[in-house]
Amino acid sequence: MSPPVKILVLGPSWVGDMVMAQSLFIRLKQLNPGCQLDVLAPTWTYALLARMPEVSNALAMPALARGQFGLFERIKLGKELRTRHYDQAILLPNTWKSALIPFVAKIPLRTAYIGESRWGLVNDIRRLDKLFLTQTVQRFVALANNANTNTVPDCPTPQLKVDKKQQQQLAEDFSLNPNNKILALCPGAEFGEAKRWPASHYAEVAKIKLQQGWQVLILGSKKDRPVAEEINQLAHNNCINLAGKTNISEAIDLMALANTIISNDSGLMHIAAALNKNLIAIYGSSDPLFTPPISTKAKIISLNMECSPCFKRECPLGHTNCLINITPQQVIDKMGIVITEVS
Repeated sequence: MSPPVKILVLGPSWVGDMVMAQSLFIRLKQLNPGCQLDVLAPTWTYALLARMPEVSNALAMPALARGQFGLFERIKLGKELRTRHYDQAILLPNTWKSALIPFVAKIPLRTAYIGESRWGLVNDIRRLDKLFLTQTVQRFVALANNANTNTVPDCPTPQLKVDKKQQQQLAEDFSLNPNNKILALCPGAEFGEAKRWPASHYAEVAKIKLQQGWQVLILGSKKDRPVAEEINQLAHNNCINLAGKTNISEAIDLMALANTIISNDSGLMHIAAALNKNLIAIYGSSDPLFTPPISTKAKIISLNMECSPCFKRECPLGHTNCLINITPQQVIDKMGIVITEVS
């Protein structure tokens, strides 16, 4: 059987997962350098996919409200995709509805884990052994291999491109001094409060580095503005607070300027890893063994308490000690030794 020439990947809807999906894209290109690789995903991911040279085209997933099935929209898109004549579809979401589009598109090989009992819609079914493939990135990359492969795959490191021209303009726009070191803080976590290191702790680190002559950037989305403003106020408004003022593309180029990045387990953490930056990744309710930053320059801090990881949006015990008890000094100490503990 000849290798697929045109591959459609149905991508994930979270920033971090999409960064990890690049490992799959790289692996597919390694197996078949001449293939065309298109990604079907929400439109907000386009700026991220544009930084992945393996991706030929980004295609828009139907814009539906959360929880809306959108049967008509999915069937319509599937019919439209028939004209592209894909050889294979690889599905990263585990939902039944995600399998409908490539089925309607009549893509001959449809590869995915069984997920929500997708018999018939998926014809290259993989059974996921969570004890064997313990990391999200491993589960993604394994879909590139033959179904009979029974080894944990080697996962290529995500590598996002930097737009040097835009980066230079951003540095000028935000008055960044190229002669001073830059610390970037990423205090947001879309998933919930149980993944957020306290604002006061971020501020303590910021004050120490500011006293040492560093520039401190705070990055995040509009939803992160309150915590970013709190950090900046506690740091006597000496940080450059850009939360909610940049898009993903701009955030990538600004993070690439940083000497060190401190982040919760979030999408920006995975972006920092894919930029090969010195990274301190702070874990609370989530598991660093499951979704680690894929980088040799990352240092993970997790207290491994009996109650964590709980994978909850809010601490079920009401204290978030798994985060509060990680001290600013611990983070400062880690900044001098940035070597990953989890691969």
